[in-house]
Amino acid sequence: MTGENAAVTRSAVVTGSTRGIGRAIAEALAAKGMNVCVNSSSERSLSVAQELAADLEQRFGVRAIAVAADVSQADQAKDLVQAALDEFGAVDVLVNNAGITRDGLAMRMSEEDFDQVIAVNLKGAFNCCKAVTRPMMKKRFGRMINMSSVVGIHGNAGQANYAASKAGIIGLTKALAKELASRGITVNAVAPGFIETDMTDALGEKQRAAIEERIGCGRLGAPEDIANVVAFLASEQASYVTGQVISVDGGLSL
Repeated sequence: MTGENAAVTRSAVVTGSTRGIGRAIAEALAAKGMNVCVNSSSERSLSVAQELAADLEQRFGVRAIAVAADVSQADQAKDLVQAALDEFGAVDVLVNNAGITRDGLAMRMSEEDFDQVIAVNLKGAFNCCKAVTRPMMKKRFGRMINMSSVVGIHGNAGQANYAASKAGIIGLTKALAKELASRGITVNAVAPGFIETDMTDALGEKQRAAIEERIGCGRLGAPEDIANVVAFLASEQASYVTGQVISVDGGLSL
């Protein structure tokens, strides 16, 4: 960190951080010297989160903990934040990365599939933002970074639930940014395009080639491409950036 806060060690909570983009974000923040609370969605995947936390401590010399929490449940989101507060004494940065997909055409989509995606992707982000707001207000410092998607901006056939959840993230981000800017808290959203993750691994060769043809940079993004933008938004240098939606998509949406 630079400036008057050079000696301050920041602490972050990254939801859905056991793999893919979330894992890359946890690593990027730890590389910047932040303590990190790694989150898995359930006890079943907690061991993976624990391994990552140990790895972050060893590689970057920071403190890291692993906490299992289903952020769609308000009490579990609150417990997640409290665990980080108890361990680190503060939560300076919140990255709402936890998300799921339940794709299907709207006419065939079950109510359960719609509700689950909204509950995790949108309500989960709200639950965590609400849980960190008071501690951040007391410090008069905070960075909330919510993971949206280009799908939330432009829509996508077969993803009415996912697109709605990611569009909702944009509205949530802008509303909170207006509520909290005067307290030294910034709230921004990142909208990834097609990124090399487990989801895109399922693409066939023809599908992948067709997608790459639409991307100005000619390739799918790497999780690190997203993590680098998140790391900037989490920093002191981004103190005058709030209420923004930053597309990181290699020119896909141009």
